[in-house]
Amino acid sequence: MRDEKRANGPQGFIGFAVSARMNPVLREEIECIPAEKWQPYGEDSGAVKERAPVEYYPEETAANRYREPLRSIAIRIRKRQQELFADGSGVKHFAVPTNLWDWKEKRLLEWHREKAGTIETVHDVLKNELAGGVLPCGRYGANAAWFRLAVITYNVLTAMKRLVLPADLQTARPKRLRFLIFQQPGKLIHHARKTVWRLARTWNRFWNWKQAMEVLVLPAPV
Repeated sequence: MRDEKRANGPQGFIGFAVSARMNPVLREEIECIPAEKWQPYGEDSGAVKERAPVEYYPEETAANRYREPLRSIAIRIRKRQQELFADGSGVKHFAVPTNLWDWKEKRLLEWHREKAGTIETVHDVLKNELAGGVLPCGRYGANAAWFRLAVITYNVLTAMKRLVLPADLQTARPKRLRFLIFQQPGKLIHHARKTVWRLARTWNRFWNWKQAMEVLVLPAPV
């Protein structure tokens, strides 16, 4: 991917971030990072996550030796209450090499975690929130169609979140979207050859819809 003149692929720059395989030299460099360089990355009830730039430039292959070096970001995860991980260690270290030098560290790590590494979350949404785990019958073809509809729904919701909804809904799951957008109380009224949807709330409560409709290109009325 670092070769912008790749023979069997698109030409030009391709930005990437990958998980590095931990080795003794990389681990030593991470452990030597000064305490003041570690910045908060995220935390939960059981662990604290921190990130920091790491000066790690491994020996390059002949093809990449004269290219711009990769930037590496270290991740440190520490258990609260001085607890140990399952393998007996008190701290876990990871590293993410990337060729995106102008991105902020936190945004880069968030973008890196959005890839297929979160497939467990996708499976959870498909099975438990989009009915992909409850097949309708014993026929293989019908079950396959059912699951495809669940996957299509997931993709449509993902596209909607990324293209038209506010940034704070980027990680919203279908259940939250139902309460905020889809299942809004209202009444359809037919009057003077028009169909009107009378909302049970004021229009100010529908700012998510308002912004989405401003972004979307709606078809011209026939």
